[in-house]
Amino acid sequence: MEGDIAELGKYIGVGLTAIGMGGAAMGVGTVAGNFLSGALRNPSAAASQTATLFIGMAFAEALGIFSFLVALLLMFAV
Repeated sequence: MEGDIAELGKYIGVGLTAIGMGGAAMGVGTVAGNFLSGALRNPSAAASQTATLFIGMAFAEALGIFSFLVALLLMFAV
């Protein structure tokens, strides 16, 4: 019985870390959508903002990777 409760807690924790991965996906979509919106308003400035787009996507995606790492640690290390 005690092992079952520990397993349940582990799987609940892993499920909660999946929220972080979903948040990262929404963040990347927001960054890309705002870039596209700005690029359509001012196409001449879009080329100079591409590096900023990739940096923003990298930061947003890094949070998803960290969340995935925590999920793996909860699944296999605990």
